[in-house]
Amino acid sequence: MSVNSTMTNQAHPMWDRAAETMPRAEREALQLERLRAQVERARRVPFYRDILNHRELGPHSIRSLDDVRRLPFTTKDDMRRQHPLGLLAVPRKELARIHGSSGTTGKPTFVGYTANDLQTWSDLCARFLVAGGLRPEHTAQVAFGYGLFTGGFGLHYGIEKVGAAVIPVAAGNTRRQLEIMRDLDPEVLICTPSYALTIADTAREMGLEPRALPIRIGHFGGEPWTEDMRREIEEQLDIQAFNNYGLSEIIGPGVSGECQARTGMHIQEDHFLVECLDPETLEPVPEGEPGELVITALTREAMPMIRYRTRDIARLYRDPCPCGRTTMRMSRVTGRTDDMLIIRGVNVFPSQIEEALLRVEGTTPHYLIEVSRPGTLDEVHVKVEIHPEIFSDRMDRMQALCERISREIQTVAGIRAHVDLVEPRSIERFVGKAKRVLDKRGLTD
Repeated sequence: MSVNSTMTNQAHPMWDRAAETMPRAEREALQLERLRAQVERARRVPFYRDILNHRELGPHSIRSLDDVRRLPFTTKDDMRRQHPLGLLAVPRKELARIHGSSGTTGKPTFVGYTANDLQTWSDLCARFLVAGGLRPEHTAQVAFGYGLFTGGFGLHYGIEKVGAAVIPVAAGNTRRQLEIMRDLDPEVLICTPSYALTIADTAREMGLEPRALPIRIGHFGGEPWTEDMRREIEEQLDIQAFNNYGLSEIIGPGVSGECQARTGMHIQEDHFLVECLDPETLEPVPEGEPGELVITALTREAMPMIRYRTRDIARLYRDPCPCGRTTMRMSRVTGRTDDMLIIRGVNVFPSQIEEALLRVEGTTPHYLIEVSRPGTLDEVHVKVEIHPEIFSDRMDRMQALCERISREIQTVAGIRAHVDLVEPRSIERFVGKAKRVLDKRGLTD
């Protein structure tokens, strides 16, 4: 892809203008063609072939995009049952790379890539990075892990595709991150949103002013985060923060990302067919309503994932975006169907607690939700870090702050929670996805 032909002298630079501004009717025709081809490819996988044969389905069965609903779902459990690489549609010798999950809740789930898959992946990352301000003259510091986790590698090659320089610092060692940042002056930071705040905290501990750091743009993903958290990051680091979305089962980062207008994340629809379904009925929800994202990877060669249930809750929008891209957009992920807490019959996501906390002056986005059932009813304790200047030895002030936070939690999440204020830096920090919930109820699926 020629950067000069797509990015210069334009109000809204794009990496692949033809794909990103394609008329909807043309894009849907392309999706239909690619969906049929992917169903044919999926028949090379015994798992899919058995289901498709049983249902007497094939490429001929897909006459419109609505026919995707005739195809089977794929779940994380299906991947585990096909461990390690039972979902491959190509011979093992055609693989160029293997990634996978960390395996913290069981065996890792592995995903394979052909050389073409890797080219597609880097192009998709280039799209959202350019949409969010990355330019060839920039330097980007990648503070994601490099390894089985897909984040670091996909973004690394996307940055190089754009022509920008990469500092592959990887995750962790925050003081070292800051030293490198001061030495090499990167304009762009790439990591999880919670780690961006850890960087700001550590900078202050080192006697540095976070707003004086050289970064001006942040591309953040890998975990759900709120609009309030975006404002907190932007205020602490004096940057523009952009959201992106992806998951290793589909391809990794690059499924969607924000443009400068930040009206939602543009889905790369020429490569992904995205449904938004009620997680209970599995029926489509009305546009703009929250539902579970179900994604079919239309061009993935090594592993043609069909209707993968992401468990991520978000909204989809088709209204025009000021940037001129014609792709459907998705909201930020507000939670997952499998980390949703049910508290005395109320559905609660950790992101709702975070939203409530950040409405109260003096709190930070560092918190831990502890759920227990000492008797017959659930109880929720929220440990909240507060800014040093707010911390006081006056019990009445601390109690008043606890009460304000508790009221906000009830307003936003609809539950009563016991609030415990804790000193700064007392809650464990994470360089990857932050662990926000400790459920002590011993509940089983």
